[in-house]
Amino acid sequence: MTEQTLIKVGMADLNIGLAGAILKTTGLGSCVGLTLFDPVAKVAGMAHVMLPSSEIAREAQINAAKYADTAIPLLLQRMENSGAKLLRMEAKMAGGAQMFAFSGQGDSLRIGPRNVESCLVLLQQYRIPVRSQDTGGNFGRTVEFDSISGMLLIRSMQHGVKEI
Repeated sequence: MTEQTLIKVGMADLNIGLAGAILKTTGLGSCVGLTLFDPVAKVAGMAHVMLPSSEIAREAQINAAKYADTAIPLLLQRMENSGAKLLRMEAKMAGGAQMFAFSGQGDSLRIGPRNVESCLVLLQQYRIPVRSQDTGGNFGRTVEFDSISGMLLIRSMQHGVKEI
């Protein structure tokens, strides 16, 4: 058995994995760990999406990996440059929790659910099917994505380990 390469994906970051690499991100609370996979080319991608839309960006130089609407196109481009085909892509995602309870129902405080909704809308626009998701709740997650099998391993203190 060979040791697989581990590629860490930080907060507001994205990366791709080839040849059996494992993509891993930690600290998914309201953030979404979005994964894309081409099962034929064995090209996997992961984005750690912090916010739903770059329209709210305040920084002069936008970090494209931070926002769902800019991270997904960038991840697709990188994967296609490595041999993946859009028509074969499938998605899985985890995170998007509502980490804190608020008395008001203001939409701006629903970051987790809005991140999930934004990712789903964009995936639908690209006609990428969502094979599975573990989103919502009020707990954090760590995820690992296997570029050979397309398996997404999800760890949380509250719910242990789950594979989707």
